[in-house]
Amino acid sequence: MQIQFLGTGCMMPTKTRNLAGVLLSYKAENIIFDCGEGTQRQLKIAGVKPGKITKILISHWHGDHVLGLPGLLQTFSASEYQGVLEIFGPLGSKKFFEHMMKGFAVKEIVDYRLTEVESGKFFENDDFYLEALPMKHGAPCLGYAFIEKNRRRIEMKKARKLGLKEGPVLGKLQRGQTVSFKGKKIKPDDVGFVVGGSKVVYITDTEPCSNAVKLAQDADLLIMEATYASDLQAKADEYGHLTAKDSGMIANQAGVKKLVLTHFSQRYKSGKILEEDARQVFDNTEAAEDFMKIRL
Repeated sequence: MQIQFLGTGCMMPTKTRNLAGVLLSYKAENIIFDCGEGTQRQLKIAGVKPGKITKILISHWHGDHVLGLPGLLQTFSASEYQGVLEIFGPLGSKKFFEHMMKGFAVKEIVDYRLTEVESGKFFENDDFYLEALPMKHGAPCLGYAFIEKNRRRIEMKKARKLGLKEGPVLGKLQRGQTVSFKGKKIKPDDVGFVVGGSKVVYITDTEPCSNAVKLAQDADLLIMEATYASDLQAKADEYGHLTAKDSGMIANQAGVKKLVLTHFSQRYKSGKILEEDARQVFDNTEAAEDFMKIRL
């Protein structure tokens, strides 16, 4: 699994920061969290082909999180995008999306399916599932969690000792099923072990709230806004945002392994001041930069 930051700024782009966007790549899935203006260009710089994108998750419909959608969808069309693009967002997303696309003389865009999400699990397949919880902001806003399912790893050395080779029998064991082989019962734990799945959480544009802690609980990676440093707490409260220290406190309460800060006000030339602010309460913190990559 790889996470790449396409944009780490808020409100308006700067020379070094594009607007909100995070790309999570997992097997055949490439999921974009938020789609700020210029996201299509960021993908090109990152070397990601448009046709690879499978899902777009919108946290809320403030411009710095969605104004990249029309251009990105037009690029998809020009790239002969195959399949159906899945778009998810909070209640009201269908109306906002329709109004947005009516503002452009676009004859056709890619096939898409837009789903409005309220709370809880909203997508699942054999490998992972997606959850959302409402945050506390001036517009309906969601935080998202990508949760990889536990998987069983086969130890081929043990399997070969029992005479097992690659094939259907080994496949059943990997799926957790007990099998009969040459008159013997073989349990999954006889030839392998369970590997815990990773959890990645994306939360931006919210005041501190219990849902942020709940969604982030035990995350391997928490990506969270840090619009201001804690000396501007009053401004953060006024506009419904988190300070870096707020994010550190939420990470601490939720027992996450690593916190990565994003969504920085343009007043900060470097994210280091915000990183240091959060580290007062949560040490394993890093300030993201555009195109930074993290592997889990």
